[in-house]
Amino acid sequence: MLRSRYEAVIVGGGHNGLVAAAYLARAGRRVLVLERLGHVGGLAVSARAFPGVDARLSRYSYLVSLLPAKVVADLGLKVTLRRRRYASYTPVGESGLLVDNGDAARTAASFARITGGTDELEAWRRFYGMTAEVAGRVAPTLLEPLVDRAAMRRLVGDEAWRDLFERPIGEVVDERFADDTVRGVVLTDALIGTFADPSDPGLQANRCLLYHVIGDGTGDWNVPVGGMGAVSGALADAARAAGAEILTGAEVLAVDASGEVVFRDAGGEHTVVGERVLANVPPAVLARLLGGAEPAPEGAQLKVNMVLSRLPRLKDPAVDPEAAFSGTFHINEGRDQLARAFAEASAGRVPTLPPAEVYCHSLTDPSILGQGLRGAGAHTMTLFGLHMPARLFRDDPSGAREAALRATLASMNRVLAEPLEDCLLRTPDGGLCLEAKTPVDLETEAGLPGGHIFHRDLSWPYGEPGRWGVETDLERVLLCGAGARRGGGVSGIPGHNAAMALLG
Repeated sequence: MLRSRYEAVIVGGGHNGLVAAAYLARAGRRVLVLERLGHVGGLAVSARAFPGVDARLSRYSYLVSLLPAKVVADLGLKVTLRRRRYASYTPVGESGLLVDNGDAARTAASFARITGGTDELEAWRRFYGMTAEVAGRVAPTLLEPLVDRAAMRRLVGDEAWRDLFERPIGEVVDERFADDTVRGVVLTDALIGTFADPSDPGLQANRCLLYHVIGDGTGDWNVPVGGMGAVSGALADAARAAGAEILTGAEVLAVDASGEVVFRDAGGEHTVVGERVLANVPPAVLARLLGGAEPAPEGAQLKVNMVLSRLPRLKDPAVDPEAAFSGTFHINEGRDQLARAFAEASAGRVPTLPPAEVYCHSLTDPSILGQGLRGAGAHTMTLFGLHMPARLFRDDPSGAREAALRATLASMNRVLAEPLEDCLLRTPDGGLCLEAKTPVDLETEAGLPGGHIFHRDLSWPYGEPGRWGVETDLERVLLCGAGARRGGGVSGIPGHNAAMALLG
């Protein structure tokens, strides 16, 4: 039975809210989670996106890097994160750059073939050696109270501080690397979900890169076995097993500084009171619930989900498509191509040659496909398009989505040996297994202001010492979602930190 008072009321049942609920309930606190949608998990969910097709796609978020092993162990989560053998493949003319985690010699040969020597490979190793050291040092601090800027600088060392925290990453990459393809591969991690010029002194791209290479101390981007829904499902199970109450179909209408929360479900409007309210919603949404306003951020991505009848052929005869597509497959993401796309999007136009990247979840984890699809050689494919800001889709959401999708498919076809459309599976009624989601779609469907997948621009992982980075101006209200300091990505870190702040 629903109580009127709780020690914590959590607004939003996404993965961070579930992490907070599980920790608090395990500590004996009375916890209520209120989720507007009919399911928990937020954007970390799996879905059968195409009628009659037995494939469970990670419809929005799709890989896991930042989720700490400590959170998995603390909560006893039954999740498996599988490392990808191949880090990336980047088509270049009739060849391509392959980064093979399991074969250093093959990676070296690929660099030599594309760049004409060994200098770029050595620069690559030096740069990622530096980021690996930063990851090993910074990742453990993400689950602790904040340190200040000076302490973070001492922790990472002078070289890493200069090149990752002080200088625009675009300048650093141009200085460290000479090859346009290699520069682009490095810079894509600075632009995922972030509409920015990597040479801008505001360093927004630097912060994005930092979170992409921290990755629980390794920087690895792993495949969740069973899809993203398996992660959220395990978190929900842990929270419920510990005694947390989770209500779906419960839309929060207002939050008061006193801890009073008004929500509506099928039975009408209800009011509960929390000693603390944990907001697992974007800060702009929290401001509205509190009766105020905050400018909406701007997301920048095109997410395309597909099911293929078979993998497309490559122009490169030296690389098998299974190798190329099981890692991150870069599409027209050279340094100069990224710059042109940013300039076009900044001028309000869909990029002529949209940069994007794809990977096939089912190559690493075939469990998301039904037996019939597996036997027929079908695969899922996930595409993430860069430099697709929300402004491009405001005036004509449907028409602009179609234009962006056409341009993106044409961009991909430029680097393949055959049209991708020839490889798309069809549903039983003849429709293509193809769907696209823009920032405006995420705003409409998931309630993300501006469709910003990080809730707002990422922040540095340091701040006022002793605080957890989840505090707001209101004593009883904490952030526990991606908009908290050290938020973004599927990590559970803000949920953990909000719980720790409450537990004292």
